[in-house]
Amino acid sequence: MADDPTPFDLVFEEIAEEKFPPIQQALGASSRRFDRDALLLQRPVVELLHDLRPEGGLGPGMSELVALVHLAFLYWSFGKRDVRCGQVGLGEAVAIASRESAPPNRPEIAYYLELPPRRIWGSPTGGDVFEPLDGCFLARSGDHLITVAVFGVQPQRDGFTVVEVAGPRPVSPSRADGTPLFAPVLEGGGQAGLFSVTGMEELHELAWRLDLLVGDRIYAADRLDLT
Repeated sequence: MADDPTPFDLVFEEIAEEKFPPIQQALGASSRRFDRDALLLQRPVVELLHDLRPEGGLGPGMSELVALVHLAFLYWSFGKRDVRCGQVGLGEAVAIASRESAPPNRPEIAYYLELPPRRIWGSPTGGDVFEPLDGCFLARSGDHLITVAVFGVQPQRDGFTVVEVAGPRPVSPSRADGTPLFAPVLEGGGQAGLFSVTGMEELHELAWRLDLLVGDRIYAADRLDLT
C-alpha cells in the first residue's frame, strides 16, 4: 500500500484494538456483522459513536458516521485487507461490461480499496464542488454490496467526505444527459485521463465493477496490488 494514511488509519487505527473486540463479542455469530440494525443495538457501538461525534453534533451527517463505523468494523473483522488500484486497474474496472455479473455464492468479505490519487472525481455533497474519490470500504454479502466512498482526504483538512451506497448491482445504469458512465465532467478531464461519478447509481456501479476486478484474489491476500 501507499505511504499515505487511509481513512481507517486516520480515524480508527489508535482505537480499533480497544473498541472493536467488544463489538465483535457482543454480536456473537459472525453472520450478524452485516446486520446494521443488530450492530446499533450493541452498547459498545453506541459508546463508540458517542466518542467519535463532534461536540456540536453531526445532524444529518450521523448516518454517514454510522456507515463509516460499520464498514470500518467489517474491514477490521476480516483482517484489514487492503487493495491498491492503480490507473491501469481503474481503467480496467471502468471498461468492465455492464452486463458482466459476479460468480454466484462468493463468500462474505470486507476490504478497503485505494484508488489512484485525483483520478476520479465526484460531487458527493451536490452542487458544483468536486472532490477526488480517494478510496472505498467495500463489504459484500451475497448479491448485496455496501460501499462507503471516501472523498477529499487531504493532510491539511480535518476530516473527509463520506457517501454510502448499498444494494444489488444497478440494472442498466445511465446518465440523464446520455454521456457515457464515468466520462469526465471537469473541464480538460479527458485530456488529463480523469473519470467522474455523477450520482449515487453511477457510484454504486463503479463499486460493483471494482469488486468484480478484485474478484476472488482478495480471499488469498491481506494486500493486493492492481496497478
